[in-house]
Amino acid sequence: MKAKMMFYCTECGNETPKWQGQCSACGAWNTIVEQPGKPKGKASAVRDRSPLGGLSLRQPKLVSEISSTQEIRFSTGMAELDRVLGGGGVKGSLVLIGGAPGIGKSTLMLQICHQLCSLAKVLYVSGEESEGQLKLRAQRLGVGDLGLYLFGENNLEAVLQAVEETKPEILIVDSIQTMYHGEQSSAPGSISQVKECTMALMQLAKGQNITVFIIGHVNKEGNLAGPKVLEHMVDCVLYFEGDRQSYRILRAAKNRYGTTNEIGVFEMDDTGLREVPNPSQALLEGRITDEPGTCVTCVMEGARPVLAEVQALLTPTAFGNPRRSTNGFDYNRAMLLMAVLEKRGGLAVNTCDAYVNVIGGLNLDEPGADLAAILALASSFRDKPVPADLVAVGEVGLTGELRAVSAINQRLAEIHRLGFEKCLVPKGRGKQAVVAPEGLQLIPVRNIREALAVLL
Repeated sequence: MKAKMMFYCTECGNETPKWQGQCSACGAWNTIVEQPGKPKGKASAVRDRSPLGGLSLRQPKLVSEISSTQEIRFSTGMAELDRVLGGGGVKGSLVLIGGAPGIGKSTLMLQICHQLCSLAKVLYVSGEESEGQLKLRAQRLGVGDLGLYLFGENNLEAVLQAVEETKPEILIVDSIQTMYHGEQSSAPGSISQVKECTMALMQLAKGQNITVFIIGHVNKEGNLAGPKVLEHMVDCVLYFEGDRQSYRILRAAKNRYGTTNEIGVFEMDDTGLREVPNPSQALLEGRITDEPGTCVTCVMEGARPVLAEVQALLTPTAFGNPRRSTNGFDYNRAMLLMAVLEKRGGLAVNTCDAYVNVIGGLNLDEPGADLAAILALASSFRDKPVPADLVAVGEVGLTGELRAVSAINQRLAEIHRLGFEKCLVPKGRGKQAVVAPEGLQLIPVRNIREALAVLL
């Protein structure tokens, strides 16, 4: 029987019988796509059976009856990945790793197999490469002939059968968009296939206490290819940021077992991904200190303070409308800061072409970097460099006032550790008591006019 066509929202996964411009569930526009529906009389594969064939007979337990002595975390062998995961992998968890093609998702998973195989039985499933191709890449990365099971297959039923036979403790699926279930009539990578396969893997992880890592590709907008509901189904969502010429930033967008926005920094070389244990020093390496248009700030990435360099370039426009461009800094936030700088700072910057860049591939998405961006813009406009030994931390309001930021003491400790001697901070520092490290001079300012007067 021919399957009836259904329409799905790529943002939330909501199903509708006909196409519409706006999703009635999440309100997103132009996200409805057409996919084949399930034929009548055929139930969902996830409802028909459990991942390993047969229903689970597990019973609910009282909290007092659950043992807390058993160690449920394990080390992946990479300190940066353990940090992002909240202290290591968790048994029975479902972890989604997304990123652009070639950024290092598969490389990272193969590299951690070297450590994982010494702790547990690992099955690596690839729907994109054969077993021979996987072995060649594993040898290049130094994984060697360990107790690693390789399986080149994209049929989910065959994968679940292999899991039943090998009984691994850790399963890696590369990638979820290549997997398909035979009872689904749609093509691999479609919304229904991705949802169905992820649901089966989630049942596998929770029912059999198997740690499952799944790799997901991203679309041209940088979001995970497939329905947004996929991110709600898994326990952890990790995204690779940056490009192939800069540092690779692994960020936790969701983590049920740790803090979100935690980052791990990696660098790609001939032997694979190399950890960067001191990202602040790495991001500031090679910094030019005697040129205008640059300022250092300290942001909180999860529980880790990280120093980053914000660069700005202002030039007289040659067009009717000034050009604007940002890299690693929110565009709308940069435009807001330029408006504040013109209105409250007295600098005619809105008639200039403006370019804002964050060195190293880091994306600054917290307001603590506002003051550094303001100073970098003003420094470029006046063609006067910011002192090399100074760091700026603070949120800028629409009236030009400076607001306190969170975790100020952790930021100051990191600033002092990297050898900086001065730090520009908001005068109203909030409720947290500020303890400046010995040798670090704090310069409190109330608004951007005071900040510009002190420095420029």
